[in-house]
Amino acid sequence: MATRVLPPALLPLLLLLLLPLSARATAAAGEEFPRDGRVIDLDESNFEAALGAIDFLFVDFYAPWCGHCKRLAPELDEAAPVLAGLSEPIVVAKVNADKYRKLGSKYGVDGFPTLMLFIHGVPIEYTGSRKADQLVRNLKKFVAPDVSILESDAAIKNFVENAGTSFPMFLGFGVNESLIAEYGRKYKKRAWFAVAKDFSEDMMVAYDFDKVPALVAIHPKYKEQSLFYGPFEGNFLEDFVRQSLLPLVVPINTETLKMLNDDERKVVLTILEDDSDENSTQLVRVLRSAANANRDLVFGYVGIKQWDEFVETFDVSKSSQLPKLLVWDRNEEYELVDGSERLEEGDQASQISQFLEGYRAGRTTKKKVSGPSFMGFLNSLVSMNSLYILIFVIALLVIMVYFAGQDDTPQPRRVHEE
Repeated sequence: MATRVLPPALLPLLLLLLLPLSARATAAAGEEFPRDGRVIDLDESNFEAALGAIDFLFVDFYAPWCGHCKRLAPELDEAAPVLAGLSEPIVVAKVNADKYRKLGSKYGVDGFPTLMLFIHGVPIEYTGSRKADQLVRNLKKFVAPDVSILESDAAIKNFVENAGTSFPMFLGFGVNESLIAEYGRKYKKRAWFAVAKDFSEDMMVAYDFDKVPALVAIHPKYKEQSLFYGPFEGNFLEDFVRQSLLPLVVPINTETLKMLNDDERKVVLTILEDDSDENSTQLVRVLRSAANANRDLVFGYVGIKQWDEFVETFDVSKSSQLPKLLVWDRNEEYELVDGSERLEEGDQASQISQFLEGYRAGRTTKKKVSGPSFMGFLNSLVSMNSLYILIFVIALLVIMVYFAGQDDTPQPRRVHEE
C-alpha cells in the first residue's frame, strides 16, 4: 500500500487544529492585564480570563450611543488610579455590551450603564453614586473586611480617617469581635465596623465613654455620636445598629429616600418652606432631641423649596402654612395628628412633644398620598431611564405604522433588530 505524505506547507495548520482546547484556555488565562490605574477594555475573548486573574474587577457594561455612559467615562478614568492604589486593588474595566450582547446577557445587563463589581469572579451589581470620589468611597466598602481589628490608638485614628464621612461607623471598645461580626457582614454596604483591642484613656475621652464594653456609633457627616453599653445579646445590639444607620434627623432627598426604604420604622416628617434657612436649622436641633428620645421612629425633614414634587404628595403647596408635621408609613399612607398639624412660633419642643403624644394615643386622621403609590415614585428614581427608552420605542413604532399606511404598494417584510 502506498504511503501518503502530508505536504510540508500544511503541517503548521494541522498542528494548530490539533492544539488542545485546554492549552488555549491556559494561554487565555495567562493573559496579562494592566494594573496601573488604566481602564481596560474587555470583550468575549478575554473576559473570563480577566475574572480568573483579577480578584476585584469593577466592570462598566456600556453602549457607545448612551449619554449616561459618556458622562460616566471620565468619572471612571478619574477613579481607576485611586482604586488601583488601594491595599486591595480594584481594577476598572469596560465592556461594550451593545456589541457583545451575549456577554451582557450572561450577567443580566438590561440597561446602560450597568456597573458590577466581581469579587473573585462573583458579580455584585453596583447602584451607588457614579461620581469619582463617591464611587471610590463606596467600592472601598466592598473590599474592606467585615470587621477591622485595631491594635492601637494610631490604628483607630487611621481607620476613622480612611473611612471618610460617607458612611456611619461602629467602633467597639473592649467588645468581643464575634458579637458584631454578624452585623458587619449584614450591613457591610451601609457602615464601617471595627473593634479596638488596645486603646488608651485618650480614646475614652475622645469618644466620650467611661466603661467597657462600649459600642460607639458615629455619623461624621452629621457630627453625631451615640453610645451603647449593652446588653450585647438578643435583639438589643441589632436594634441599636439598625437604628444608628441613619442620623437622628434625616434630610429627605433621593439618596436618603432609598435608605429609608430599608428601614421598617415610620417617619415623623417635618415639611418646611426652606430647609436651609436659620429657623429651619434651629428646628432641626429641636427635632434631634425628640428623635433621641423616640428611637422607634425615624425623624426626617424636607423643604418645599428643595423638593416640591415630594412635598406635594402630602397635599402641601407653597401656599400652605408651614412647618407641618405628619407621620408617614414610607409608602402610601400618612397620619395627621388632630390639633397638631403645624408648628407655631414659640416653644416648638413642647409642640413636638404634644404631637408625639397625640400620635401614640391614636388621635390621628389617616390619609393617602396624592397621585400614584409613593413606592412607585421611589422606583421611578431608579428606572427613569427605562421609561424614556420605552416612550422612545413606542413613538418610533407609531411613526413606522403611520408611514407604512401611506404606501399601498406591497413591500417585502423585514426583520428589525432593536
